[in-house]
Amino acid sequence: MHEALLLSKALCIMKEKQSVSSVGSQQAVKDPTAVERANLLNMAKLSIKGLIESALSFGRTLDSDYPPLQQFFVVMEHCLKHGLKVRKSFLSYNKTIWGPLELVEKLYPEAEEIAASVRDLPGLKTPLGRARAWLRLALMQKKMADYLRCLIIQRDLLSEFYEYHALMMEEEGAVIVGLLVGLNVIDANLCVKGEDLDSQVGVIDFSMYLKNEDDIGSKERNVQIAAILDQKNYVEELNRQLNSTVSSLHTRVDSLEKSNTKLIEELAIAKNNIIKLQEENHQLRSENTLILMKTQHHLEVTKVDVEAELQTYRYSRQGLDEMYNEARRQLREESQLRQDIENELMVQVSMKHEIELAMKLLEKDIHEKQDTLIGLRQQLDEVKAINIEMYQKLQVSEDAMKEKNEIIGRLEDKTNQITATMKQLEQRLQQAEKSQVEAENEDKKFEQECMSKSENLQKEISQKEKQLVQLETDLKIEKEWRQTLEDDLQKEKETLSHLRVETQQIISLKKDWYQSCVPSSVGVDLSNGLS
Repeated sequence: MHEALLLSKALCIMKEKQSVSSVGSQQAVKDPTAVERANLLNMAKLSIKGLIESALSFGRTLDSDYPPLQQFFVVMEHCLKHGLKVRKSFLSYNKTIWGPLELVEKLYPEAEEIAASVRDLPGLKTPLGRARAWLRLALMQKKMADYLRCLIIQRDLLSEFYEYHALMMEEEGAVIVGLLVGLNVIDANLCVKGEDLDSQVGVIDFSMYLKNEDDIGSKERNVQIAAILDQKNYVEELNRQLNSTVSSLHTRVDSLEKSNTKLIEELAIAKNNIIKLQEENHQLRSENTLILMKTQHHLEVTKVDVEAELQTYRYSRQGLDEMYNEARRQLREESQLRQDIENELMVQVSMKHEIELAMKLLEKDIHEKQDTLIGLRQQLDEVKAINIEMYQKLQVSEDAMKEKNEIIGRLEDKTNQITATMKQLEQRLQQAEKSQVEAENEDKKFEQECMSKSENLQKEISQKEKQLVQLETDLKIEKEWRQTLEDDLQKEKETLSHLRVETQQIISLKKDWYQSCVPSSVGVDLSNGLS
């Protein structure tokens, strides 16, 4: 508390010289802890500013004997001690800043090295000495601001070590952490191992911070220093970015090297495979030459056999062509006859439809029985005319049936001749098919070995097969025509018999109906007309 009062007196003198407003001083008097925090904040500002200015004017790395640097550590020690809780021990009361600083390694993993090195230092016996060594190592690493920022953020953990009104718990602590960022422009080389940090007395020298009249006109120098500081901060930030890019490039290089090694291995495997494939290709080519020699010899033998078979086939083909022309001519005649028969069938079908319509009209007349006698006579006249036409058509159909029976007899004779010729053709075709099957089996055996040089033979064989297929199809067509003609004749016979039965039924129905409904005179006329 005595040191804090001395600080407050010195700062009051400095505020009078700098013409600070009286409102702030009145508010500070009201709360002593706020006054202490403000005084410590101002002292931290002065010490950091003086250290940066003197270090830049000094122009080289700082050592532990540099007075502004020693005063900076003293001011930081006072700032960290402000509002620190007193912990009871067995011997006495303990009040040290090593507790919160030791907590940093749990929050910031990079601070583990500093804490481990501080614990391993020989000669440090007190927690205060370890805290002083920790501050010096953090300054040399240029990470003091980062470490304390992580500590300030976790205020719930700091509440175990500090009172609620402590500087580290209020906004002034965050301001000091922001000011510590400017110390990154300073390069310090401090020897912590042999220095006696346990017994040092932390007293602030206010004479260093009192302004002289000679320093009033040094604004241009301060502007230059600020510009230099900005440039140094910019260079350090660039250095950090470059370090991050270098690390990322290293990782990329490692990955590319791994992929390159994999590609080299795959290329070696591919080369071995290519060599093996070349050897196999050479063996296959040698085997192919042997196969070609064998196939050429066999082809020469087969050519002689095929030529002999072709000569025999040509002789047999001439006879087959003559027989085919005769069969074709007969087919034309039979097709013409079939067309005539179909036309007659169409006429008969139309007649049948007319008869069915007349029967339907008669059935309606029988079921209704409500028309007048005049209507019945008119219908009888129509029926007479229809019966006459039907009788005439029946006579015509009987004549046509006689002619068709004669035609059928002729066709049967012709079909018998065709069947005889067909049997001869089938025998010849069976012989040709047997020879063809044997030739095809031999060709199939050798087609797999020499497809490239047997195309001409395959074309000739395919032409022969097409000709044989044409002959077979013609024969099948003749058989089908014959079968269809027989079926049509059978159907015509059935339709004629059916029509005869229907006409007899119609005549019987008419006789019964006229006998039951029409007078005798009308019945006589009807019987005459029907006869």
